[in-house]
Amino acid sequence: MNDHDLNSLHTASNKSVLHDGVVTKITDDIITISLKGNINCEGCKAKMACGVSESTDKEIEVINNFSKIQLNENVEVALNKSLGLRAVFFAYVLPFILLLSVLLISSNFVKEWLAGILSILVLIPYYTIIYLMKNSFKETFKFSILKTT
Repeated sequence: MNDHDLNSLHTASNKSVLHDGVVTKITDDIITISLKGNINCEGCKAKMACGVSESTDKEIEVINNFSKIQLNENVEVALNKSLGLRAVFFAYVLPFILLLSVLLISSNFVKEWLAGILSILVLIPYYTIIYLMKNSFKETFKFSILKTT
């Protein structure tokens, strides 16, 4: 990422979610970053569903496209807000809609307790599909690394 990209990302910070972090591991293709607590989480509308604001020991993996990043270096990790909302949709909203739909539809055909079990069991194939699509999600939800000075 060149300096122009960094400046545009900082000026468009209202379109990106920024988290401070420290580089904890570098391999040939992956950089692991440990996220610090972030004051930006206080004003975020999705902080209850995000999970990043709950703890300071979150780690994320970013594809290593950077040759100047070093171990234990302070960085900022940026993600487009629209991608963050899309992640919340796939992780929380869509499974809830699926669970509720199966519960309401199946309660018309089977006993109530069986409808409840079916609505919970439908989440197993859903999260299995999400897991199998993890490479697709890694391509969609790309983080950017910004060096802090």
